[in-house]
Amino acid sequence: MLNFIYYPVSAIMWFWHRVFGFILSPDNGIAWALSVVFLVFTLRLLLLKPAISQVRSMRKMQEFAPQIQKLREKYSNDRQKMATEMQKLQSEHGVNPLGGCLPMLVQIPVFIGLFHVLRWFSEHDTVYVFGEAEVQSFRAATLFGAPLSASISNPVLGASITSIALVAIPLAIIASIATHFTARHSVQRQAMNPTATSNSQTAIMNKLMLWIFPLFVLFGGPFFPIAILLYWLSNNSWTLAQQHLVYQRIDREESKKKAEADAKAEATRQALAPKPGQKPKTAPKKRPAEAPKTQAPKTQAPKSQSSNGVEPAASDTGKKKTDTSSATSASDQSGTAEPSRNGVTDPVRQRPANKKSKKRR
Repeated sequence: MLNFIYYPVSAIMWFWHRVFGFILSPDNGIAWALSVVFLVFTLRLLLLKPAISQVRSMRKMQEFAPQIQKLREKYSNDRQKMATEMQKLQSEHGVNPLGGCLPMLVQIPVFIGLFHVLRWFSEHDTVYVFGEAEVQSFRAATLFGAPLSASISNPVLGASITSIALVAIPLAIIASIATHFTARHSVQRQAMNPTATSNSQTAIMNKLMLWIFPLFVLFGGPFFPIAILLYWLSNNSWTLAQQHLVYQRIDREESKKKAEADAKAEATRQALAPKPGQKPKTAPKKRPAEAPKTQAPKTQAPKSQSSNGVEPAASDTGKKKTDTSSATSASDQSGTAEPSRNGVTDPVRQRPANKKSKKRR
């Protein structure tokens, strides 16, 4: 059913056994142990790029973690709407939440495949790509006197439980310590983001990773085959070293980007700064827009015509204005109209005296 997993796992293990068997001996227990260890290293090397992408995604998620917290508070009663908004926010920042789970999801079938292949070594004469001679060689292979396919609960080839325990228990202790420090390093990186650690589910998972998983490896490890313990130890050691190196590399990249941004900002500031002895340039202040001035309508004095309908000459205009003004003042006092220059009374200038006197009263 899962042959698509069993065949690749057994093929990688067969390749490394051929390499170390050529160096040491095909029946050497250390050659078989190294084939299991380098099976883990090969698979983890193939997953290195997704692991780096996982770390970068976690960093980006830490940057917009406050926005995620706001969405959780805003849509606390609408889970579907919150999930939609979360996906939209993650797509805007270029974060794939499933990318962080890829390395872990791939390791699960690898562990199942390795456990199945090792179990078949003790039950069958041929195991996928391994021939009968190679299967017999693996059954006879020992590591410090303990068969690689044996466990405390299932001793093989007449091996004593004591000889198996002397190898299995130290391997389980070292594997549990590596598991604890791997989880501790991950939790310390999460502590840099208070928003993520404030989640109750994250706090529970951190406690499981820090204590429950290492305790499971410590007390349950001796009951697994020695080869499985080698798988756990090499896998956790790789994870611990990978976390340290990858985070260190990403920290250097972020520090470099920050330094370049600061240098660029400083260069821009110096370019805009005035030279020694030069007055700083100040931008002209913008004056507020003035309201358009409204001009009072000009009143034109009525043109007086002569008795024959001919307008007076332009030279007499000033005199006419003077005469009409003096005539107006005189008529205001006497209440009578002032005759014009040609003897005709100007009806426009004629004002009754009674109206003027009423206004004065």
